[in-house]
Amino acid sequence: MSDKVRALGQSYALGTKDGLKRWSYLGLSLLINATGHSLTIVTNLGSAVWTASAVNLYHLWPLSLRLTLFLCGVIVVLMNALLIRKFIWKRIIGNLLFTFPFSFLIQLFTQVIGRSDINSFPLVIRVIIDIFGILCVALATSLYQRANLVLHPNDDFMQIIRFRYVHGNATIAQMIHYIPPVIIMTLTFLMSGQLWAVNIGTVICLFFQGTFIGFFDKHVFRDLKHYGLAMVQK
Repeated sequence: MSDKVRALGQSYALGTKDGLKRWSYLGLSLLINATGHSLTIVTNLGSAVWTASAVNLYHLWPLSLRLTLFLCGVIVVLMNALLIRKFIWKRIIGNLLFTFPFSFLIQLFTQVIGRSDINSFPLVIRVIIDIFGILCVALATSLYQRANLVLHPNDDFMQIIRFRYVHGNATIAQMIHYIPPVIIMTLTFLMSGQLWAVNIGTVICLFFQGTFIGFFDKHVFRDLKHYGLAMVQK
């Protein structure tokens, strides 16, 4: 068995200690991620940039938020294949599979949190909640990028840029990876005259989300290293 095949098998193995740890962190990251995104959507004080672009598309057409998030993921999967200059079907299928629980949990958590009185809180408290949501998203992204079993296409996009093009710099990679959603929001604003889920939180994400991810990589759950980077570094 070649080293490449052996490494690929080990990366998805459930029976190994590393495999169990990575799947556990992936499950935890999904819950943290859905909580964070939902808090930013409900407070409407600024969502993560990709989420904000999807929310603006959702308000522009008759599709559900869940389906909008999924379709955006499909488009980014194709962009990722172009960036690494090959179609790796296992990776693509993993990206698409990730979008199902990701989209479902965000819509579910948004509906549940939306029934609360969160928007009756003072503005300062809501800003704090929104920033907490952004930090949750950054932590979740750090966890599932390091576990690197399956990724949301958006975060795979960021990881490819980070380790293939900008020498591991999370801040620069995040800024580049935000160019497409900024273009989407600009176009939807020109078409509808409104911006949804864009506020102080979006600005914080735009300039600092990569820095937050880099910080969590180094300081939170430090026993979880970055796995499977060979493919994106080629």
